[in-house]
Amino acid sequence: MKEYLENVRRQAPLIHNITNYVTANDVANVLLAVGASPIMADEPDEAAEITSHCRGLHINLGTLHLRTIRAMLLAGRKAKELGHAILLDPVGVGASSLRRDTAISLMEEIRFDVIRGNVSELKALAGGTASTGGVDADAADAVTEENLDRMTAFAKRYSAACHAIVAITGAIDLVADEDRCFVIRNGCPEMSRVTGTGCQLSGLMTAFVSANPDHKLEASAAAVILMGLAGEIGVRHLQPGEGNATLRTRMIDAIYNMTGERLEREANYDIR
Repeated sequence: MKEYLENVRRQAPLIHNITNYVTANDVANVLLAVGASPIMADEPDEAAEITSHCRGLHINLGTLHLRTIRAMLLAGRKAKELGHAILLDPVGVGASSLRRDTAISLMEEIRFDVIRGNVSELKALAGGTASTGGVDADAADAVTEENLDRMTAFAKRYSAACHAIVAITGAIDLVADEDRCFVIRNGCPEMSRVTGTGCQLSGLMTAFVSANPDHKLEASAAAVILMGLAGEIGVRHLQPGEGNATLRTRMIDAIYNMTGERLEREANYDIR
């Protein structure tokens, strides 16, 4: 895990984020904290040109509208042409036909390296049953110790079907290709009280994959571990009277101060 973080800091990849207005600032700050550089540009007339200057592209469906859909397609085509790392975050994909149709269209045109979402989003995207009515995972869809074998098999199957690394994040995180699945147990329940932690993670994962192109699965897992560990550290440092707003800041600070040695030492995962 250590080398993947250190590669991000050494290379400082520039990441193009077509993300949502709820979390754009936090995504930018998390990327700066980890040592990467963010740019946010969703104007179709410049999307491809901006992407050509970057190392990675993070596409997020959180606050979708028709103008940004066009920007996503144009940026995605350019990133694909240039061989950049590309990540799709299908936020709330099960909530509307526009979101699902957009995600499917993007996946048909663009070869994504990583698809990251909660379990409800990934099941909806894969065509399975999912009861999500918004951006949050439904409790019935949670990855648990009891259904872990079934969910790791699903992650591997879906990775093989879409030819991308699949990251299913929640109380237990799964990061899989068609052969291996990292089962990650870093993180804490309080992270769910901070909006946009998934969006921040998607930005982090794009940076890690951009800086580690020969180890995309391991780099993706390292980013997920980093985010979870930042949550653990943030909660431990909360003082009486502090809440989710302070936790948001402490998580970003934890990423800023993370060392490769600590990431290696406190990573909590196994591979199946």
